[in-house]
Amino acid sequence: MSYLDWTILFGTLLVIAGYGIYKTYGPKDMDKYIRGGNDMNWLTIGLSIMATQASAITFLSTPGQAYSDGMRFIQFYFGLPVAMIFICVFFLPIYYKLKVYTAYEFLEQRFDLKTRTLTAGLFLIQRGLAAGITIYAPAIILSTLLGWNLTFTNIFIGVIVVIYTVSGGTKAVSVTQKQQMTVMMGGMILAGIIVVQMIPVSFTEALHVAGKMDKLNIVNFEFDLSDRYNFWSGFTGALFLFLSYFGTDQSQVQRYLSGKTLTESRMGLMMNGFLKVPMQFIILFIGVMVFVFYQFYQPPVFFNTIQLDKLKASEYLHDFNDLEQTYTNIFESKGESINGLLGAIENEDQEAIDQYKSAISDHTKAQEDVRDQVKELIVKNDPLAETRDTDYVFMRFVMDYLPQGVIGLLFAVIFSAAMSSTASELNALSSTTTIDIYRRSINKDQSSNHYMKSSRWFTVLWGVFAILFATYATLFENLIQAVNLLGSLFYGSILGIFMVAFFMKWVGGKAVFLAAIVTEILILTLHYYNGKTIGDFSIDIGFLWYNAIGCLLVMAIAALLSLFIPKPKKPIVSKG
Repeated sequence: MSYLDWTILFGTLLVIAGYGIYKTYGPKDMDKYIRGGNDMNWLTIGLSIMATQASAITFLSTPGQAYSDGMRFIQFYFGLPVAMIFICVFFLPIYYKLKVYTAYEFLEQRFDLKTRTLTAGLFLIQRGLAAGITIYAPAIILSTLLGWNLTFTNIFIGVIVVIYTVSGGTKAVSVTQKQQMTVMMGGMILAGIIVVQMIPVSFTEALHVAGKMDKLNIVNFEFDLSDRYNFWSGFTGALFLFLSYFGTDQSQVQRYLSGKTLTESRMGLMMNGFLKVPMQFIILFIGVMVFVFYQFYQPPVFFNTIQLDKLKASEYLHDFNDLEQTYTNIFESKGESINGLLGAIENEDQEAIDQYKSAISDHTKAQEDVRDQVKELIVKNDPLAETRDTDYVFMRFVMDYLPQGVIGLLFAVIFSAAMSSTASELNALSSTTTIDIYRRSINKDQSSNHYMKSSRWFTVLWGVFAILFATYATLFENLIQAVNLLGSLFYGSILGIFMVAFFMKWVGGKAVFLAAIVTEILILTLHYYNGKTIGDFSIDIGFLWYNAIGCLLVMAIAALLSLFIPKPKKPIVSKG
């Protein structure tokens, strides 16, 4: 990168963090530190909610996802507006009425202490590990692209986040996220405009190429439990996931509990519900346009240049050169077919269109075969090498083709996204630890100032944990894969507890507590056997469905247990 890019990158990050510290430094009590003084407007709340969900992987992986698989990932978000409406109607009024600091406080008032502690514990487990991955996942890609040491990249992201989160608490997180969200979407839209202008055909022709190569297929109505991205999984499995994430996950609940009024919080949630889908559409569409660009300009045979450089310096250089030449020959032949396709579309010659589509499909398969052979060489040279390179597609394009200044801005986008989601997680982890564990069960009846200071120290501790986990994450590859599923493994049970609390008034604490434990065991068992064949029976369920299954199981088992474990009667309080 140029000096201009480095200046824009570090300047953007330091200005955002400095602004957050300046605007929010020094809350004097727990209420202002955890709830931000309840003075956030709907716009800040909405942008903060969107920034919390939009991690760096959103901007790194989503364009790569579209590059390889088209637009169908957008179906994952179809249930989001419905989830926002549901939460605004049923969840928010109760949280505001009870004036809770965390979502889990409500559960003790509705059930008992053990149910509150269990639910808070489930949140701390999955979100604590996820905080490490929120740092690690972008750091491993950014360190590769920038040539930085991975440990330094992890520490760089984590320390900046800890500094401004400790300084101003919830308000600092929300204020900085407002600026980060502006940088993120502004940078991505600018990148989208530039890539469209760089494609050497008209925008209409670019759409024709993307459409004929099956990159614009948005909706799939086929019902398939093993498919994570179809209409039905988006409106069922993902709906339950969003209900749990936005309605019961403290990293999101804390964003809208800081609103001035119930109306402001509702407006912020609804803003997220109706802008998140267009936002994801834009990011996916940028990935599709990068794909079209690479139909006219030869893409790298492998997008992770660090691995390619290692391969070129190895004994397999000759084999790689032969494969790269084959790749070039296929690309040139494919280019002729694409030009022929555009001519056939202009002449409305359907027979020729079908012929060229078939030829392009054959060339694409041949390209993938060559890429697979290159990946085999990479693994031969380095058995521990990561051969999935879709996460590198977008930023490789940025570094190779975009002008100076824009490159630094796009890297600022990725770092901002990493910091915004990590800050929300650390803020929520410290709040939950302070309110639901430390104040409730360990050290009661201290001053508000004491718990505010405790929350700051818990932010530091969780930040250190996240950085350490990110630094040593390469030692736990299986655990990393499990963390990617943690949301779906735990969210169903957590949502089920809240659904029972809201809608099944006859169920008591013991019944829902046991139901949640039984359900969690069943979900973990299901995941263990998922994809395996047992006798003549095989299980193949997309993990998004765990959310719906877990929630409904908790509700069903709790209802059944309530027949044998009646809800305890509240003690009669004598008047006078």
